[in-house]
Amino acid sequence: MRLDLFINFDGNCHDALEFYAKVFKSEIVNLQTYADAPAAHGYVVPEADKKRVMYAGLAIGDRTVMFSDAPANGGFVRGNNVCPTLSINNKDDLTRIYNELKEGGVPYMELQPTFFAELFAMVEDKFGIIWQLTM
Repeated sequence: MRLDLFINFDGNCHDALEFYAKVFKSEIVNLQTYADAPAAHGYVVPEADKKRVMYAGLAIGDRTVMFSDAPANGGFVRGNNVCPTLSINNKDDLTRIYNELKEGGVPYMELQPTFFAELFAMVEDKFGIIWQLTM
């Protein structure tokens, strides 16, 4: 199991990435906008989101910190925009952790396959921490 950080922005992720790349003398990797995402389950990316960053990585120390813009229609809360992200290689462990975190919490995205992960989920626990789980 590995714990990483995912930092969300409100449309200014490109600027933040350039700033942090300079500060930490690092290179931006795997930058993708929402427009780059393949169509899935009939979802159409709203025009307001197409240029927003869906994912980018930046090496800081010995970790890659993940960055994205929240969708334009909401979801961004300044001060609550750092999301712990667990990478788990065991499906049983992933399922157990997901189920325990969602107990008394709010699942934002049920555990499911995605185009970027074998399994992925996003859940707010009963303490208000939003977790991303991936395998």
